[in-house]
Amino acid sequence: MILAILQARQSSSRLPGKVLKPILGVPMLLRQIERIKCSVNIDQLLVATSVEESDDPIVKLCIDNNIKYFRGDLENVLDRFYHAALPYSPSDIVRLTGDCPLTDASVIDTVIKYHKEHEFDYTSNTIERTFPVGLDVEVFRLSCLKEAWTEASTMYQKEHVTPFIYEQQERYKIGSYLNSTNLSYLRWTVDTDLDFKFVTKIYEYLYDSDPHFNSSNILSLLENYPELKNINASI
Repeated sequence: MILAILQARQSSSRLPGKVLKPILGVPMLLRQIERIKCSVNIDQLLVATSVEESDDPIVKLCIDNNIKYFRGDLENVLDRFYHAALPYSPSDIVRLTGDCPLTDASVIDTVIKYHKEHEFDYTSNTIERTFPVGLDVEVFRLSCLKEAWTEASTMYQKEHVTPFIYEQQERYKIGSYLNSTNLSYLRWTVDTDLDFKFVTKIYEYLYDSDPHFNSSNILSLLENYPELKNINASI
């Protein structure tokens, strides 16, 4: 069983409240979930947010839209992930972050497939960046998450969930999935107002004609309208 955990919080340091900012009238987090649900390899999706009062609106959004959620520690995201995953007993977990409304289900599925076919403990398309920033995918075994939760000692390991695993290549079998073309110079994540403006433009151009537009559609759009890349190029 493959469990996708989408971590989200309201208290972003650079752009507070970004996960609920509307894209074409719908909160950004829901736009991302809409895209994740196109995955054929994910069996269950849940949102992992914090117990902080500031994250109550995320929980309300999940309840109103029949999305499973879990609330845990704000800073110790490793602990949040571990306890979110436990009730589902998944074989593997897909880690996604709530600042990527252009996430591509086909990329997620490809990384999962690569992970399973090669029987890796941990697989990611970010160890060596070749995908646009914002198409990040991590897949790892529940057993590895449990070991990280038990043994991680630094706040960095606890905040970022997976460093305990991928920094121990002598202990774990690590898979690095590479894109056929290096597109790591492209910025499709949302950390600033300019990022949000860029993503909104992509939706304005593509969503109405195809709500399930993919990375190839975005790349074609950027080829036809190269000025769009300049919106957040300074970040």
